[in-house]
Amino acid sequence: MTTDRTDLIMDAAARAAAYLRTAAHRPVWPTDAAVDALTGFPDALPDHGAPAAEVLERLDRLGSPATVVSNAGRYLGFVTGGTDPAAQAAAILSGAWDQNGAMPVMSPVAARLDAVAADWCTRLLGLPETATGAFCGGATIANLTCILAARDALLHRQGWSVDERGMAGAPALRVVTGEEVHVSALKALRAAGLGSRDTVLVPTDGCGRLIADQLPPLDDRTLVVLQAGNVNTGHSDPFGPVIAAAREAGAWVHVDGAFGLWAAAAPGRAGTVAGVDGADSWATDLHKWLNVSYDSGLAVCARGDDLRRALATDAAYVASDAERVPMHLSLQMSQRARGIEAWAVIAARGRSGVAAMVEECCAHAERLAALLRRGGAEIAAPVVLNQVLARFGDDARTTRVIAAVQREGTTWAGGTVWKGRPAMRLSVSDQATTGADITACAEAVLACMRRAA
Repeated sequence: MTTDRTDLIMDAAARAAAYLRTAAHRPVWPTDAAVDALTGFPDALPDHGAPAAEVLERLDRLGSPATVVSNAGRYLGFVTGGTDPAAQAAAILSGAWDQNGAMPVMSPVAARLDAVAADWCTRLLGLPETATGAFCGGATIANLTCILAARDALLHRQGWSVDERGMAGAPALRVVTGEEVHVSALKALRAAGLGSRDTVLVPTDGCGRLIADQLPPLDDRTLVVLQAGNVNTGHSDPFGPVIAAAREAGAWVHVDGAFGLWAAAAPGRAGTVAGVDGADSWATDLHKWLNVSYDSGLAVCARGDDLRRALATDAAYVASDAERVPMHLSLQMSQRARGIEAWAVIAARGRSGVAAMVEECCAHAERLAALLRRGGAEIAAPVVLNQVLARFGDDARTTRVIAAVQREGTTWAGGTVWKGRPAMRLSVSDQATTGADITACAEAVLACMRRAA
């Protein structure tokens, strides 16, 4: 018997609500038994299908216990945002809509909310009024989108059209970036045809910031890649002097701001990214600090024509006279209507609410660092945003503490290497995190530290 679609959706919604009600009472990392039970999803391709209601029941019964609880306030790994209630609700409704956001003619509502949400995001981030933003799958794709725009714009200024002539024989470009550049930016550079031999790494200071007076000479064939929010420390590169030097030389400045760019939305933290609005392009994640559902990123160029030059396509069946056509601003043609969830969060919170969310995460991180330091941990870099970098004695003990915390279940934090030594990286990125969560997480980490002595 075929299950009625609306009954199935109501069942799914009820199961989702039950999951959210119980998530905060479960270990952040799933139990061994829950992971072992995933063998209940057989490898063999079924010859015959099962009723959809049974498929949903199995998915919930086996899948829900094996999830990482990343949206209930105590997950501190990988700069992973939770999900704002408005975004969660919008995702459920827009999932039923199933809109293709490629062109306005494919979905008027997707097009409208895409345009409004992109504009709202650029305003929240303090970017130029001329800026054009395009939603995409995350900061890696946003970096790639902007780097393609930068590459083509720099070559266009040299009289070289990538659209007509490709890259073979094109004037050589050079990349200048800090030695703490994030791997997502390096991946994007490689995908754009710019490898390590084209890249100059500038030394960084003790907080991971590029040292401005050690910049090499720049010219009009240079792409400067800066960072808003070092992934380990949260510190940002010195935008003012670097962008001024780039402007004088005719270079392009791109900012990888996966999470740190959102500091601009909070008046109390905006000073950490002062001058960032002078760049030519920016990449950020919305599934981090804006707390929309995975996946969602935003690529922004100060001049929309630079995006269109690199990414617009030409075919009779996709012709449009609309002012804004998402598929001409991004790598994807068919695409999820990501602007809907971004619009919902900002509409529900407003400018002040988004600022408060960023500020609260930062305040939680400062308190977490203070609790850990008071308990005997070493805080390896000053806390300026939502990142806490901790060590627990010698390298072997630090490694043991990280492993113990990941097993214990109260929280989950990842390991990293900072200045050649292992460290624990704790990131407060979830709007659901409370002061009680921070206390519980700190106590759990310190208990693991004492046991690892």
